Amino acid sequence: MTNKLKHIGNYPTLVIHSTDNSFCFGYRKNNNLESDEFFIKKFDNDLCNNLIKDLNKFISKENLQKINKLSVSIGPANFNASRLIVVLARTISQQINCPLDSFSSFEIMAKRIASKNNIFANKKSFWIYKKLKRKGFIAGKYEIYQNKKTPSDLLIRETVLPKVVKELESKELSFEAIYDDNEDLKELLNLSNKNLLNSNLDSWKKVLPLYPISPIN
Repeated sequence: MTNKLKHIGNYPTLVIHSTDNSFCFGYRKNNNLESDEFFIKKFDNDLCNNLIKDLNKFISKENLQKINKLSVSIGPANFNASRLIVVLARTISQQINCPLDSFSSFEIMAKRIASKNNIFANKKSFWIYKKLKRKGFIAGKYEIYQNKKTPSDLLIRETVLPKVVKELESKELSFEAIYDDNEDLKELLNLSNKNLLNSNLDSWKKVLPLYPISPIN
């Protein structure tokens, strides 16, 4: 197999994402934002089979073989969809010898939420949460940090991976998780291109779905 890591800047990026009620594919050619292509679909009764079919419709086998950067969201989102898209991403990574990295759904939306709420101060932290049907919340914590080379660039660090908490700390900033398929696909593509995990061809082995709660909760 060809080691694609020698040509990271010359290949397109593929990302796979899911929310509570949809799954999505994103494709960016040669790091060109204007070349972005998206596929967004609401869940149906046969997600397992249609996920593969829709991917084949979205991207040709020829372009799939050229993919050099592959990223997937691991949740929290729909339990079944998170499991299926991670399995799909791991399989593609193995088959085309392409590094795979992953991000939580909350980390993907964190920059959008920070911008919307005018949180720009360096080291400022906040929580993103999702209320459970029963008691408690799923919550993750995020911190803004500045790039020394480009101080104006808003960067986000996930300091606490989304987990179940009984209650939110009233003294800390917190915002409800809101999925946005188009904006989250764009950010996932951006994160994929920046992530240093692309240096590891075996990174797919570490990518697992995020299950803060059981699938029946």
